[in-house]
Amino acid sequence: MDTSVLILIVALIAIGVSLWAAFGRKDTSSADALTQQMIISQAELAGRLQSMSEAQAQLSHNMEARLESVTKRLGDGLNEHSKSTGDVIKQVHERLAVIDSAQKNLTDLSDQVVGLQNILSNKQARGAFGEIQLNDLVSDVLPPSAYEFQATLSNGKRADCLLRLPNPPGSIVIDSKFPLESYLALRNAENDDARKVALRSFGTDVLNHVRAISEKYIVPGETAESALMFLPSEAVYAELHASLPDVIEKSYRARVWIVSPTTLMATLNTVRAVLKDARMREQAGVIQAEVLNLLGDVERLDTRVGKLQTHFTLAQKDIGDIQTSSGKISRRAERIEDIQLQDETPADDLAPPPLADSISGPKVDT
Repeated sequence: MDTSVLILIVALIAIGVSLWAAFGRKDTSSADALTQQMIISQAELAGRLQSMSEAQAQLSHNMEARLESVTKRLGDGLNEHSKSTGDVIKQVHERLAVIDSAQKNLTDLSDQVVGLQNILSNKQARGAFGEIQLNDLVSDVLPPSAYEFQATLSNGKRADCLLRLPNPPGSIVIDSKFPLESYLALRNAENDDARKVALRSFGTDVLNHVRAISEKYIVPGETAESALMFLPSEAVYAELHASLPDVIEKSYRARVWIVSPTTLMATLNTVRAVLKDARMREQAGVIQAEVLNLLGDVERLDTRVGKLQTHFTLAQKDIGDIQTSSGKISRRAERIEDIQLQDETPADDLAPPPLADSISGPKVDT
């Protein structure tokens, strides 16, 4: 039984004792009635206390059931939360691995960019960079017989690349140039005045390269009437066409065509088509010569067939004559046989032939 119930019972007993003490002086009948009433009250109180105890027990049972249900739900929730947390942690680890890989790639790319900057900062290394890029583009598009790197011309000048094309147009020189300093000065100009000065310097550098290519690599009778200047940077090529169209016009008049990696690729594809067409023309000439030789052979064959036909005609005539002679011989043999097989020969047939017939001799059937 709960402590509160015991306290309540003790309090009721104390109240009963007090009432007994207060009314102890009355008569016996009143005391008996009061005692009877107290007994009834105590019985009712005991019944209520019993009901309260049962209700409290039921309440405790319900509370325990609810607490167990809440505990189970809380445990399930914690398990699900732990599982989802584990999945999230796994995804976080995977993403961290991806981030680490990307960070490594960025580090490698940064190293490559730094290396490229070091290459481009050195003039000789920058020239080698342009030549390597030119070599890769040309060797990827054209057959080895169509080009030559570091070719020496009759004037003693050495070209980065010489495209060997049939006449016309003839061999074309490609020379790599990279005016990076003036281009970077143009890109880093802080105001309009500095940009104008840098733009003028950039155009001057490009024109100097154009003039040098025109003087060195256009040789009458040996090369084509034009040459190509290769810029190994699309950005430099785009800036040149966007900001200095007059420099482009002057390069056209100098018969020097400025190309970038993209436009050079298109030019090389055109060169490959020209080489293919030239080879096709050569093969067409060979085929034409062979066809003419074949026609001569056919004419000789026709002549020889005619001669053979003539021989066959003569042989056929001779065979006909032979057949005619053999037929006559066969008929004469039959007549002789008929003469030998006759039993009686007339006397007239046995008479000697006339004198004239014997002199002239027998008549021969031709």
